[in-house]
This record gives sequence, C-alpha cells and structure tokens, in this order.
Amino acid sequence: METSAAGAGAGRRGSGTAKQLNVGGKLFALEASSLSLSLSLDPSPTATFVDRDPALLSAILSAIRAPSSPPAFPARILLDEALFYGLHAQLLAALSPPPLFGFSASLASTLSPASEPFPTAVSAHHDGSLCLAHGAGQLTCYSPALDHLTTFRTHLHRATSLRQLSPSLAVVGSSSSPGLHVYDFLEGRHVASVEWADPSDLRVLKARVIAIAARPPADAADTNSPIFATFECSHRENCILAIDLVTLKPVQEIGRQGGTAAKSSSPGRVVHLQELGLVFASSVSSGAFGYSGYMRLWDIRSGNVVWETSEPGGSGRSSRFGDSFADADVDVKQMVLYKVCSKSGDIGAADLRRLSDDPWVYMSSGPRGSGGGHGSVLHCYKSQVFVSRKDGLEVWTGLEEQQNGRYNSGEQPRAKEMLGRKGINENSYRSSYMDTEEDSKRGMIEMMEGGGDRLFVTRAGMPAVEVWESSRLAGAISL
Repeated sequence: METSAAGAGAGRRGSGTAKQLNVGGKLFALEASSLSLSLSLDPSPTATFVDRDPALLSAILSAIRAPSSPPAFPARILLDEALFYGLHAQLLAALSPPPLFGFSASLASTLSPASEPFPTAVSAHHDGSLCLAHGAGQLTCYSPALDHLTTFRTHLHRATSLRQLSPSLAVVGSSSSPGLHVYDFLEGRHVASVEWADPSDLRVLKARVIAIAARPPADAADTNSPIFATFECSHRENCILAIDLVTLKPVQEIGRQGGTAAKSSSPGRVVHLQELGLVFASSVSSGAFGYSGYMRLWDIRSGNVVWETSEPGGSGRSSRFGDSFADADVDVKQMVLYKVCSKSGDIGAADLRRLSDDPWVYMSSGPRGSGGGHGSVLHCYKSQVFVSRKDGLEVWTGLEEQQNGRYNSGEQPRAKEMLGRKGINENSYRSSYMDTEEDSKRGMIEMMEGGGDRLFVTRAGMPAVEVWESSRLAGAISL
C-alpha cells in the first residue's frame, strides 16, 4: 500500500494531528482538521477504511498542491468527490483563477451551449459559476470550475433578465412575457412566479420584467435582502418591486412612473446599495438625435427620490451638455457612480457621498479610445470599471491597485475611507485595453458580468460567452 500526506491547503504544512485513511486499499495521511467532521472524529487508532476510489483522492490532493497543473479528472468530478472528504473549499480555491485584474487579464476560454447558443442574458455568482440564458428560453448553468451542469428549457420564449439567487436557484424575466419566475436549475423545474398587481389600477396587468438587481456580495451584512426588479406594463406604467427572498412575495413598490416620456421610462439597470439603504436606477434610450436618459437614487424606507439627474437637460444638469451618458453603473464597494459619455467616450465618476447638481469628474482615454461611447457598455466589478468600445475592451483601475499588481481586500476599508475624505481625483485612475485589435474584431460587446475572479463577455452575433481571467504569471515582480 502507498502512503500520501497532505496539509490543510495548497502549499501549506499542517500543524494538527494527522489522520490516516485507507481509501480503497491505499493509505493516505491527512491533517485531521482539514477533513469532514465524520472522518476527523473517528476514534479508531487504525486507519479509517473508506470505500471510495483512491485515484480521485490522489487527484484532489495533487490539484490542491499544484494549482497550475491541469487536474487528472474533470473538475466537476473532483469537486463532487471533495465534498465527501471536506476538501471542497480548498479544491475550489486551487482550481479558481488568480485575482482578476483587468490590466493583466486575457481571454482564457469560451463557453458555448450545445443548441441555440446565442446568449440573451448572463448571471455570474460570486463563486465563479455562470448561469446563461440563450435561444428560445433555454438556461445553461456552469459550475465554479466552468464544467457544464445542466441545460433545460423554460416556459419563456426569450429570457432577457437573469440573476442567480443561490448555487441552485435563479430568477428569470422576459421583456415579452409577464412575471418574474424562479427556477431550480439543478432540477430543471419552475419553483414560483411573482406578478406586479394593483386592483385599484386596471393598467397594471401582465407586467414584464425589464431588469433585476444583482445579489449582494458574499461578505454583505444581509445576504437575504429583498430581490429588486423593474416591472413594466403594456401601457408603460412601471415600478421597482421589492420581493421577499423567503416568501417570494412583493413587499414594497418603489418609484412608480407613468412611462409616457423618456424621463419616466422603465429603468434598464437597478443596483441595490445595501449599505446606504438606497436603490439606484438608470434608463437610457437612443435614436436619431442621440442618447437621453436619467439616473435616480431612491430611499428604500420612504420610497422617495433623494437624488436624480437627467441628460440632456433636466434637474442636475451636467456641465457637458449634449454629451449624454450611454451607460452607467455603481461600484458598491467604493460607493462611486460611473458613466460613459456617448459622444466623447469619456468616463464620468461621482462620489455617492458628495452628490450635487453636477458631481462628475471626467477622465479621458488615450488615442485608441477616441472613437466615442456610442454603444458602449459599462460594468463595475472588484473596484475596476470595464468599458466596451468600438475598438476594444477598456479597464479603468486605481493607481494603487495597478502599481501593486494585486488587490488586498483587507485594505478595502482604508481605501474607501481615503476616497470619502479626499474625493475623486481624475489623476488617481489609469486606463488600459484588455484585448488586442484582433480581439475587438470579433464584434461589439453587448453584455459584461463579473463573477468570482472572472469577467464574462458576450458579443453581438457571437454564439458563445468569453471568459476573461488574469494569468498566474501576471503581476509585478521585484528584481
């Protein structure tokens, strides 16, 4: 019999008591604290017999020790096996990519469903897994190791909004079918539906879902906060509905609007600012005369608007009249609101703690980004701002993170405190392009979504999702 030893993590020596396991006739010596409770508490002085495949455990230990080496078995099989031994978290960390930094990221792989592969909505979980809506109402889900888990067809003709609630549940909406629908994608079944109804107003009928707010991060104070979704009726009456995560019933109606004008149209993006007790919503429309839209902040408790701006014109007029925003998003960690201007392509940043009629600080790209912001998509993730342009994918990063080549989550509160004290300075940001000119020729980016240490990207006319990751060899090296 052969003997294998492993510590509690990759590249780390364990200091606890070693526990011997006889796995299918092969001996393994592992630190007891790293094993599951049932195995670590076995009082037997001899090796505990486990009737499982020793090759799988060997592969798990090898993957934990050497994350850069390709695993001997499919990642999904190893992760399922690691659950039995209590090594799932360590194996998942070993199989996950290094921290995502846009300035050193590159295209790592592409994901393409077997049938009707053109994406209509994407949702990434904080563990790096992905749920993808595509084709005629199909959902395909991938594990944190990006192994295919399941594909099934929903009752919707086309799913246009999607969010993961948990590793097994997702909420789905369609701009052509009424209701918000909850699906168990591991079992491929419909769980519940949520409708916006108002018996006193006959116009509120068969409301469609336009946008769903992303779920709070894993380290949020309240991970069971309500689901916020935008509903719109056929008469364009719209509102943001807060839905209880446990009962899946509407609990509050926010920002009800008639929808007859651009400044009261249904929000296409909703962001829950849990720390401030606010909901951010933005709406953008474009036509022959350019872009127009609004941004608003609603207080969740009172349902009142606490700040708003409209472009072009309106309250909170921007100093760049005629250069309306093409897209906007919020960095919920740094509490900074970002927008990309439709004509100049410049990035505007506003501190949510210092909002005013014109709170914007503008940053301009280099020569490659001089093509303007028409059709641009903006996405905030891990204190970075990703912006799609006609000629590529750009990322804006704080100078400290870019120079260090690493991000220390423990320094997040200090960086946030300094930002709140000093305000935003255009000289504290730098931009770079993540892709090459050949990459940009694949088509204009339509959707971006960050999850784990990955950035998922879809392009117009492309039947696949691009997966962008940082290389383990990237970063600054001291000489």
